[in-house]
Amino acid sequence: MKRVYKRVTSGPADGGFGVALDGRPLRTPGKVPLVVPSAALAAAIAAESDAQEGELRPAAMPLYRLAATAIDRTAARRLQVVAEVANYAGTDLVCYRAGEPPALAARQQRVWQPLVDWATQRYDAALAVTAGVIPAGQSPAALKAFATAVAALDDFRLTALHALTGACGSLIIALAVLERRLDAEEAFAASQLDETFQIEAWGEDAEAAARRGALAAEIAVAARFLDLLAA
Repeated sequence: MKRVYKRVTSGPADGGFGVALDGRPLRTPGKVPLVVPSAALAAAIAAESDAQEGELRPAAMPLYRLAATAIDRTAARRLQVVAEVANYAGTDLVCYRAGEPPALAARQQRVWQPLVDWATQRYDAALAVTAGVIPAGQSPAALKAFATAVAALDDFRLTALHALTGACGSLIIALAVLERRLDAEEAFAASQLDETFQIEAWGEDAEAAARRGALAAEIAVAARFLDLLAA
């Protein structure tokens, strides 16, 4: 699909903020006008659109894709998305520690335990930590607390949290980004702690580097999306 528009603008639209291409509203893949809650997010999506030259490249418009997902998909399957995100609490990455080597266990304790402590206090949800892969068996009260926190989010923040949770493999790390306890780089480092430890010992191949790069980019986009919503 080629770019056929010349002028891109953003501004108030239908109770929120939209983007216009030559005066016509930018639409989602579901053909719905793209309206977001924040002027800053609308302006950033407009900038993505204006940066397109020749062939339109959806991969170069990640903020648009998240916003469109919130409108087209999250709103329609909200209960499913909430469940998918909240279910990470039952087997969260930061609750599973290595027995050895001691250096890895110490690093996990140093990076992950403050996040566990923060989440326990912030959401009044005590988390059990275990060594190895045997399920920690989180309490029903803790699982309910996290599910309630996730369900309270609007569609846009829920969409970003869904992306973060999948990329990080951890609801706790994703919530820490949402609450500005971690930035994108810190979240990537925490989520990739085990892999980074192995790379330091054995090196990294091109396939693993590409995968990690894609995850880092996904986390960065979702974190920026949340920042723009709050701007």
